[in-house]
Amino acid sequence: MVDAQDILTALQFRHACKQFDAEKKIADRDFDLILEAGRLSPSSFGFEPWRFVVIQNPALREKLKVVTWGAQGTLPTASHYLAIFCRKGDMRFDSAYIENLMRQVQKLPDDVVEKKLAKYQKFQESDFRLLESPRTLFDWACKQAYIALGNMMTVAALRGIDSCPIEGFDANDAENVLTEAGVLDRANYGLAVMVAFGYRVNQQPEKRRQATEDVVVWVR
Repeated sequence: MVDAQDILTALQFRHACKQFDAEKKIADRDFDLILEAGRLSPSSFGFEPWRFVVIQNPALREKLKVVTWGAQGTLPTASHYLAIFCRKGDMRFDSAYIENLMRQVQKLPDDVVEKKLAKYQKFQESDFRLLESPRTLFDWACKQAYIALGNMMTVAALRGIDSCPIEGFDANDAENVLTEAGVLDRANYGLAVMVAFGYRVNQQPEKRRQATEDVVVWVR
């Protein structure tokens, strides 16, 4: 297992890098590891709502830059730029995607599929009321994407690779750009978040966080 101090060093190292060394590229083995950290991430019920799209095309990056105010320095310089899409209606309890995932990916027997679907239906309909609108369901799916996002950035930091999560974009315009490029199937997916990876050119500022006692509460 990774040494505790190595983990803390990586977490101190990680920051929202706003500009990368455009000449320095991430090795394939390292970026494959980052993607694998996303793929192996946990998701609610294990239903994996995400799709990871690596955008390396300079022309598409330039079009995204116009509608992504939070990536003006990162889109042109990042070694790798990633968009995370999330499923929309497919995440309903009665979708073909959910049943297929349980049977073909999770390899669950029929009786377990039936029980899990019933629990998932209750979870969506009454526990979290996710079916009140398509947007509510999609936003819930996006919560899962942020688990994968965090894991990918942490693994990157453990490898000495910088990252910057990006929410600073016009969602409608960014989805239009990606749809016109043939990258996004907007009927079935939406853009959850983006993230850039590379190597810093500027010194990291001192990391400042609230004190542990201000954010951690123990209930004994």
